[in-house]
Amino acid sequence: MMATDQTVSSRSTRDASQQSQSTLACPECSGTLITANRETHCRECGLIVDENQIDHGPGWFASDEDSSQRRTGAPLTAGRHDRGLSTEIGRDRDGQGNTLSGRKRRQLNRLRREHRRSQWRSKRERNLATGLGEVRRLVSALGLSDSLREQACSLFRRAQKEDLCRGRSLEGVAAASVYAVSRCNGLGRTLEEISQVATCSRSQLECAYSVMNTELELPTAVPRPQNVLPRLTAELGVSNDVQHRALELAALAEDAGITIGCQPHGFAAACLYRAGHELGYLITQQELAEVASTSPKT
Repeated sequence: MMATDQTVSSRSTRDASQQSQSTLACPECSGTLITANRETHCRECGLIVDENQIDHGPGWFASDEDSSQRRTGAPLTAGRHDRGLSTEIGRDRDGQGNTLSGRKRRQLNRLRREHRRSQWRSKRERNLATGLGEVRRLVSALGLSDSLREQACSLFRRAQKEDLCRGRSLEGVAAASVYAVSRCNGLGRTLEEISQVATCSRSQLECAYSVMNTELELPTAVPRPQNVLPRLTAELGVSNDVQHRALELAALAEDAGITIGCQPHGFAAACLYRAGHELGYLITQQELAEVASTSPKT
């Protein structure tokens, strides 16, 4: 039995070696094959066995300033209407950093103009580019993160796909996308804050957000005073002890059910006012009302 197994294994090894030799030998003269410059040819007779081989590996490049290898191209992003795959034409310098001549600059200007005209294939794509540009501007003005920018752009794409932009202002839908993302992530951004940096009216913002919240069934979180307190303490410059005490008061009030029916910003300002007086950090009600965009009576 053992002899039979050894015979089978030796036969399979011999067949594998013969197969590897046949693949590495020229089919015409049995010469040695060489692979170079995406083609495989015979060293003796020059027969090309295979050509135009596809390189499935990553594309690396090494810049002059940094010798380390990096991947080429920018990643895909939802913030661009073409997912970031568009081409940009340079202006005054070439790829080597040399200054272009006047004739070449005029030619690039003409190419840039034609490229800009052919950038959008339809009016829908042009509206998408306008709305995504407004979303990026709002996110930058509010100081939000890149992940929230991607979420807001994806939400605007979804709203346009569901035909929610028809009959409404693109700027209003863009501002509503940013407000909806901040609400879903519990950032505590108010309509007043977003409407101040938006190019649409507050009524357009409220109308677009109401439609998006109903039609898209957004997982909007209930506003809580704890989500507003970090921003208020950062703007007022209070200590960490006051902030922690205000968060404890807000959590106790939420457990007791006192926050139900109250304005989150007003209640957060009240917790911060109480915590400041307990720890000897005097804050006036007027200062808190201005920062929280509410009234001293609230």
